[in-house]
Amino acid sequence: MNALLVFAGGGLGSLLRFGIGQLGTFFGWGKSLFPWSTLLANVLACLVMAMLVGLDQESISAKSRMFGMIGFCGGLSTFSTFSLENHRLFQEEAWGFLALNILLSTVGCLAIFFLYQRSLTLE
Repeated sequence: MNALLVFAGGGLGSLLRFGIGQLGTFFGWGKSLFPWSTLLANVLACLVMAMLVGLDQESISAKSRMFGMIGFCGGLSTFSTFSLENHRLFQEEAWGFLALNILLSTVGCLAIFFLYQRSLTLE
């Protein structure tokens, strides 16, 4: 049952992400070098995640959190989870882990793209 909740929420989040991309095309955001649609999806997902985290445990069920936080926000943008985890590390004053997570996630993932693209040019 939990997997179905995550699946349904993820599907809706992915559809919204797609819609935001289409909206960006409609408004001509794609002509800009800056990724406006992605920023909008990331900010929206973080807003929803923050709202769900901020709700009382009694006011929202674990299943609703699973649908919303893991499914919907994950389908819309995994940046919301990345931000939540970094926020928690910040609250715990785990500065080393905070820096490590930000560094490995951003630099590490960018490095994968650069290395992969480089490997394509070497073939």
